[in-house]
Amino acid sequence: MSAPDRPLVLLTGASGYVGGRLLGPLLASSRRVRCLARRPEFLAPRVPAGVEVAAGDVLDRGSLDAALAGVEAAYYLVHAMGAAEGFEERDRRGAAHFRDAAAAAGLARVVYLGGLGGEDAALSSHLRSRQEVGRILREGPVPVLELRASIVIGSGSLSFEMIRALVERLPVMVTPRWVSVEAQPIGIEDLLAYLVASLDAPLPASRVVEIGGADRVSYGDLMREYARQRGLRRAMVPVPVLTPRLSSLWLGLVTPLYARIGRKLIDGLRHPTVVRDDAARRLFDVAPAGMAAAMAAALRNEDRDFAETRWHDALSAGGTPPARFGGARARHRFVDLREARVAAPPARAFAPIAAIGGRAGWYAHDWLWRLRGALDLLAGGVGMRRGRPEGRDPRPGDALDFWRVEAFEPGRRLRLAAEMKLPGRAWLDLSVAPDGDGAVIRQAALFDPVGLGGRLYWYLVWPLHVLVFRGLIRALARRAAARAEPGARGRTHPPSRERPAGARRSGVGDRGR
Repeated sequence: MSAPDRPLVLLTGASGYVGGRLLGPLLASSRRVRCLARRPEFLAPRVPAGVEVAAGDVLDRGSLDAALAGVEAAYYLVHAMGAAEGFEERDRRGAAHFRDAAAAAGLARVVYLGGLGGEDAALSSHLRSRQEVGRILREGPVPVLELRASIVIGSGSLSFEMIRALVERLPVMVTPRWVSVEAQPIGIEDLLAYLVASLDAPLPASRVVEIGGADRVSYGDLMREYARQRGLRRAMVPVPVLTPRLSSLWLGLVTPLYARIGRKLIDGLRHPTVVRDDAARRLFDVAPAGMAAAMAAALRNEDRDFAETRWHDALSAGGTPPARFGGARARHRFVDLREARVAAPPARAFAPIAAIGGRAGWYAHDWLWRLRGALDLLAGGVGMRRGRPEGRDPRPGDALDFWRVEAFEPGRRLRLAAEMKLPGRAWLDLSVAPDGDGAVIRQAALFDPVGLGGRLYWYLVWPLHVLVFRGLIRALARRAAARAEPGARGRTHPPSRERPAGARRSGVGDRGR
């Protein structure tokens, strides 16, 4: 089927957690995708080539007609839980506008992601609104397939962020009653599989389908499983009374959730959210994973996303005082980020990075590196004895002093994973990119602490990190500049000026449940 003949799908909520994750699988299924965005100039640079971005807002009925022109099916992944006031009314208006616009455009179907929970008056305002949106969409002539899901387990999802923050930061947790309420969490990969399959599922008329993972568990079970996989020992002390308002204020102190979002989330957690109808098994060829597998996948994906995005979620700690004591934060991980521009081509700027370690040393404050290796040996670690491969560039899997080469791209990037004894995990990422007639060297030291001990370790050694990593970026810049000068062998040049790295910080207000 040629590209113009492939079905065109409209994706709303593409800047949100689920919508952003769904775009890749949709493209892999040979669909053409058009994304609806209130600010298309923000979304357009973040989507792959060939994906259309149309301006529109579900609260503006007139903006939807052009976005829906030529569309065969649409995903409705919009809700206003983050709004300060009146989110229910905003959700009603948005759903009604989209229902009418879908009918005018002659869509074959709409796929909507709602929330599990019995349809009764005792539901929280959040769950009640999610189900009301489904009813409004189904009132139109376009068939609607409403998937209802419980907690979503995935790196970056709202629920996973809350679980991770609570378990990582609190050795002893006071747990209100909502922590023991039964739910049926679903892994993000399984949720995406259901959403993609919904485009081809038989749909003679609108219907509601409940989906969930393989296990019925509580939030307490999820926290215990997270602690088990992270190697943490945590105690939970149940308390009989802790109102949603007090719980949300408490969450605002110890997690990334601000109180308004936290309260709406907790309101929903007070009610069981489990699958009561097995229609999904008959309708879809999806075998959802259990809690442990979904949690392991979330942790793996978090590692991959963190390593690949590197400084995208961090603020610079180089050249200027750090944003907060101990360096910048990327979610729950610490980042010491530095950047230096050099008047040398990228290949020459990368040469000292490719040669680092072993007999060449670490270019600045080598005695501190050796001291760290000696302390590691005393603690039963590998120390600095392993050296590095001689006579060739590093390769993924090579040992390099007390690091392991995780990635090597000739002339561009070296990423090392720490193998010394640590209360957590650490990486050192060194890369070079063209910058005008020269190059920019980027250096990021990343630390993923385990529990309070890991955070205490980072703050205690932070002054030494400043000394070591500031010295390293300056030494790399000096060596790159020396290589660029004809006849400069043995000459020492002044350090290149460090400058803050442009970066952004991720938020949680637009993440999934």
